[in-house]
Amino acid sequence: MLEAQKQRSEVARLLSQISAEYEAAQRGLSGLSYGTSQHEFITTRMENMGQLHSQLQALVGDAAIAMIADRLANCH
Repeated sequence: MLEAQKQRSEVARLLSQISAEYEAAQRGLSGLSYGTSQHEFITTRMENMGQLHSQLQALVGDAAIAMIADRLANCH
């Protein structure tokens, strides 16, 4: 029981981090910096999302991408 609760907490943490990276990348699109620095910022955010996706997939399997899509669809 405790292990299942720990896994749910880890899934929630990963989804929260993915949302934060996505929102940061979105803000980077409209930020004050342009050119290379803006591109590098957004690339870093997307790479971080990829790593977090891999961690989530290790926990929940192929359902990870659906969970991420659902979470990002609700980001504003």
